[in-house]
Amino acid sequence: MAGTEKNTSSAEKPAKPADNRVSLPREWPCRLLGNFLILALIFIFSFITITIRENLVAKQLQNLSDEFCRITSKLGFTVDDIIIEGRRKTAKEDVLKALDIRRGDNILRLDIQLLRQKIQELPWVRDAVVKRSFFPNIIHIGITERRVASVWQIKEKFHPIDTEGNVIDADFKPSAPILLIVGAGAPQRINSLLEIISKDNDVYPRIKVANFISQRRWNLILDSIENGITIKLPEENIEQAWKKLLKLNKTKGILKRKLTIIDLRLDDKVIVKLEKLSPEERKKLKEVKESNT
Repeated sequence: MAGTEKNTSSAEKPAKPADNRVSLPREWPCRLLGNFLILALIFIFSFITITIRENLVAKQLQNLSDEFCRITSKLGFTVDDIIIEGRRKTAKEDVLKALDIRRGDNILRLDIQLLRQKIQELPWVRDAVVKRSFFPNIIHIGITERRVASVWQIKEKFHPIDTEGNVIDADFKPSAPILLIVGAGAPQRINSLLEIISKDNDVYPRIKVANFISQRRWNLILDSIENGITIKLPEENIEQAWKKLLKLNKTKGILKRKLTIIDLRLDDKVIVKLEKLSPEERKKLKEVKESNT
């Protein structure tokens, strides 16, 4: 009976109620992080917008730069002098105007590369070196000027041409006889011609004018611009034609004769034109012929 009572009491024990609660995910951390990111993006965008509009960074950097220059100037880092070397045709005033530097300017603030660029823009300057030294604080300028190789005549104006075939935009008065080149496009082609004809020491010094005809070929005038010998070079094979002329001059003395034109444009022949004789020369020639008959 006791066992039966025990089973009855355990069977009558009430069961635990079922847990019907639903656990929702915790969304507030994600929402908080999302709001924070949105606020951060708004702040960054606003900061960039205000910085660009007000140029705050540049202003701050400029203020720091001005303060640095003010302090270093008080410490003695100012320009004491400017030394220019290599200047012959370039005016000192033009160099100083290009530099735009005055005694007392902060030497640390100077942009050396910019100063060099400004000097190289001057007409006669081929290259320039700019250096600074301290105590004494000096700006050293070294100038390499262009060398005039010829003078170009175009539209009744004369322009000096340097050894590289560049036109120098400056006034020039030659102190010695110099080659005159004529014709459109002549400066760009003169160097290739000079490489061929300048190797000879007998005929080349006699050349007074190099005329670039129709931007295709050259005529050379020897001895005199008005009454000299005109040498007509071909459009191609210039070196071959020039060597032919030198050989004829060496073996036949062709350039010693009274000629007005030597045409070298044909490969297989040389055409020459005799100089017109004056009345006196014709009379003498006639007397010589009569005496020989």
